[in-house]
Amino acid sequence: MGRGLGAILSAESKASVNSATDEGADKFVGNIVEVDLDDIYPNATQPRTYFDEKALNDLAQSIKNLGVIQPVTLRKEGDKFEIISGERRFRASKIAGLQTVPAYIRLVNDQELLEMALVENIQREDLDSIEIALTYQRLLEEIGMTQENLSQRVGKERSTITNSLRLLKLNPLMQNAIRSGEISAGHGRALLTLDETAEQEKLFRDILAQNLSVRQTEQAASQLKNPVKTIPRAKTALPNYFKKAERNLADVLDVNVEVKVAANGKKGKIILDFKNEEELQNILSHFS
Repeated sequence: MGRGLGAILSAESKASVNSATDEGADKFVGNIVEVDLDDIYPNATQPRTYFDEKALNDLAQSIKNLGVIQPVTLRKEGDKFEIISGERRFRASKIAGLQTVPAYIRLVNDQELLEMALVENIQREDLDSIEIALTYQRLLEEIGMTQENLSQRVGKERSTITNSLRLLKLNPLMQNAIRSGEISAGHGRALLTLDETAEQEKLFRDILAQNLSVRQTEQAASQLKNPVKTIPRAKTALPNYFKKAERNLADVLDVNVEVKVAANGKKGKIILDFKNEEELQNILSHFS
């Protein structure tokens, strides 16, 4: 794969070709060439920060069997090559024991390198929602894109980008829970509907403890924002003859007395308070 014109880079071409106008640049641009793994180094600004070891070993086994099917993309940097995209394939190729890897060579500056790496990273299907949001943030802050530019560049609706960026307002514990798969981005967005940090934290604990679905989380958030107010039942006014009975009993028994009457006024109950056994015996003595 990639053999022929510019297939194996010579020491001279590695050192002399650094821009599209240099002699021999046409051997790089638009062609697939084999590059020594020892001449390749990772991009320090690589957006991807986690590489699953098992997945790398599985890919390495596939490379042993079938080779590197999709070339990596590199930037020419002196006599070395910096990875634009394909660091997983680069790492797996080293595990597989390869000496070279097929590559597309790009002649780009630092900002173009970062933009290409970030945009390429967003297109990956295995990224978690927080990693995508962080990538959007870097494109906005480090490349200076507007959300409108970013929307066109990555082919996503502005609302999708805005909702993604909002996840970065969650506290680190909740962001890590999204990254680890304990909760989903949908859970995160439901948490963000709550303004109070204490309410977010309470609902987050409930999600984990009760295994709430996104729909259940949205309902719980709505209840926290708009709690149902219980209206105290109006106390039924006590007719005068019952009030008089309360006073008379209290005078006779020498304790607090409360007469409660049902709404229909046909039945009720008498409550006698006593503080100790002596007061109780005094009440009972009046009924002997």
